[in-house]
Amino acid sequence: MPAPVLSGPQYLREGLKLVLSPGLRLFVLLPLTINLVLFGGLIYLAMHQFGMWIDTFMPELPTWLSFLNYIIWPLFVALVILMVFFTFTMIANVIAAPFNGFLAEKVEVVLRGTDDFPTFSWAELAEMVPRTLGREMRKLGYFLPRALGLLILSFIPVVNVIAAPLWLLFGVWMMAIQYIDYPADNHKLGWNEMLAWLRAKRWQSLGFGGIVYLVLLIPFVNLLMMPAAVAGATLFWVREGGHVAVEQQATGRKG
Repeated sequence: MPAPVLSGPQYLREGLKLVLSPGLRLFVLLPLTINLVLFGGLIYLAMHQFGMWIDTFMPELPTWLSFLNYIIWPLFVALVILMVFFTFTMIANVIAAPFNGFLAEKVEVVLRGTDDFPTFSWAELAEMVPRTLGREMRKLGYFLPRALGLLILSFIPVVNVIAAPLWLLFGVWMMAIQYIDYPADNHKLGWNEMLAWLRAKRWQSLGFGGIVYLVLLIPFVNLLMMPAAVAGATLFWVREGGHVAVEQQATGRKG
């Protein structure tokens, strides 16, 4: 049996196969088009502002330590790339949230072979918008104060050297939260309960979040991998026993 942290690539690979299947392609095309427009705009902005952002975050070293620039510069290039990646991912997922939630539903139907969800209609999709956008705002509420703390850390001389690896670790965790929340929300699992479930499966969550984080850094490939990540997260939810967390929540409410 593979280590839990190694299950992430398998979920993502199987998720990609699912979204490319004839029955699910329709639910991928619209968010894919939206993300393509958004990604093109962000790439254009990054190309024109990248140098300025690097200059902003790079610490000013005394002359006698100038040789360290060759070591520190790649870290701050990585920091800017990570921040641009975060911006694109968060905005794209807010826009695509209702479609991603619906895609997660349809993937789960394929996996379980039974359909307990309402039949597709544009009215149903419209009804999902307030709920899914509200959930995305909850994610932003979780993300922003932590990201702000890391951003402040990025401006503190010497200490800011550790900002890039901390951004990386936080990014991996956020990718797990971002995508596994879609099937969790479809089953009305509360936010705190969802986080507790992910922490209980910390290594599986980090393994999945890590591979998603990696592939989403690849320009244009990431556009297709976003819906694949939704499908992979739904596989994660089904196979790792997400229904148990839902049952525990229901039991707690009855108690």
